[in-house]
Amino acid sequence: MLLATQLERVFILKDSGQEIRLTDPEPKWSVEAVINFYANTYPILTTAKVSTPQIKNDTVEYHFESVMGTKG
Repeated sequence: MLLATQLERVFILKDSGQEIRLTDPEPKWSVEAVINFYANTYPILTTAKVSTPQIKNDTVEYHFESVMGTKG
């Protein structure tokens, strides 16, 4: 019998040219709940958009990108 393994989620915030890796505070939470959790520490998340998740190195990466200051 094969057992499914749940991949760890990693959240990456791009802020001022830096990538900040955020750990998953609670795997059962939605991505929106994770954004709300970290928004107190990183206010830029209140206007961030979330990229499509990508699987890398046995983790699922979500990228938070600020939409502030972009033209379009």
